[in-house]
Amino acid sequence: MPDLFDQNPSAETADRPLAARMRPRTLDEFVGQQHIVGPDSLLRRAIAEGKLPSMIFYGPPGCGKTTLAHIIERSTDAEFEAFSAVTSGVADIRLVIARAKDRRKLYNRRTVLFVDEIHRFNKAQQDAFLPHIEDGTIVLIGATTENPYFEVNSPLISRSRVFQFQPLAPEEMSELLGRAVGDAERGLGTLGVVLEPDALEHLVDVAGGDARTALNALETAALSAAEHEAGRTVTRALIEEALQQRALDYDRAGDTHHDTISAFIKSMRGSDPDAAVYWLAKMIAAGEDPRFIARRIVIQAAEDVGNADPMALVVATAAAHAVEYVGLPEAQIPLAQAAIYLACAPKSNASYLAINRALEDVKKRAPARVPPHLKSTGYRGAEALGSGVGYIYPHDHPEHIAAQEYLPPGAKSRDYYVPGDNGYEKKIKERLARWAEELKQREKR
Repeated sequence: MPDLFDQNPSAETADRPLAARMRPRTLDEFVGQQHIVGPDSLLRRAIAEGKLPSMIFYGPPGCGKTTLAHIIERSTDAEFEAFSAVTSGVADIRLVIARAKDRRKLYNRRTVLFVDEIHRFNKAQQDAFLPHIEDGTIVLIGATTENPYFEVNSPLISRSRVFQFQPLAPEEMSELLGRAVGDAERGLGTLGVVLEPDALEHLVDVAGGDARTALNALETAALSAAEHEAGRTVTRALIEEALQQRALDYDRAGDTHHDTISAFIKSMRGSDPDAAVYWLAKMIAAGEDPRFIARRIVIQAAEDVGNADPMALVVATAAAHAVEYVGLPEAQIPLAQAAIYLACAPKSNASYLAINRALEDVKKRAPARVPPHLKSTGYRGAEALGSGVGYIYPHDHPEHIAAQEYLPPGAKSRDYYVPGDNGYEKKIKERLARWAEELKQREKR
């Protein structure tokens, strides 16, 4: 079974990647995640007291999940075992549990088990840990880049404390990189590396809070920099070459997918065309299905713009058709046009609210019977049954409206559609008010 943590002291050598060599060994060296391991934090106290709960570490790559597990390994008196769900299977789980049981039975000693990428295990594999967590045989620490509430079994979450890790802040990234440049034992200190300010700024920006990516790029740039008497100067150009292309934090089936489309929708709803285009660009660059994006735009047009600008739905539908007709990359243009149009359009959710109110009544109230005068007359004998009797043809009256009831008796008291004051819906509101007044005047005559 592979061991994630090499205990060989000689492993801290220059032939290991810089990110591995610079891995913090104590909580005092640990950078970031102060909400988790700060001086007065629950977890810090638990580590110090040796009273570890089962935990799920959730966060993006390179934010310190495995590093913190490594620190716990060094700090705990319990036996520590670790493996990755990517390279391990049922046999490995059984072996670890068997050893943990023996340890508990013979020495009354608990086992802390670290499982990296725990979301890679299926339901049955995850369930295998439950009884052994409950009886105290193991303390489980699972690490995942995916939202555990989506990817980890609920029973396992209910028995664990979820800690959400955040990408490192720019100042934290700068601190970490500064350490790596100056550390002569584990870092680049013996090379005389000078990291130019704009190179540092670019590296911090592009790495996006991923310490592993930043350190690996720094090492690549430093080793490729020309040597001179003072050492090696790492320029922005070298950093750009080392990074190649910004790695997009996006998984079409995971948490970032849901968060990004949410940001896209809320940007259009919030009337920010620049933000809408940005999130659209992120999805396109990450390889998101353009048909999925188009469907969300069509829904948005009806839900959040509605009759404030009826053309929004036309534009959105046309963009969806264009996606099917021309495909990417050209389809990104009509998608952008539609997103910008919706962001800039007047907003109304009156249609959305109307259908929800009506659905609520249809589901909760007594079955609605169609009033006789509204019933179909398209068959022989309809009149004999009273169908259509008393119906008033609206086109025979002023403004093409007729004084008659269209709702069933139980729904007469509800206003389902309440138009707003934005855009075209303001005209609708005025028109409905005028019609209501016209009908009221007819009743008085």
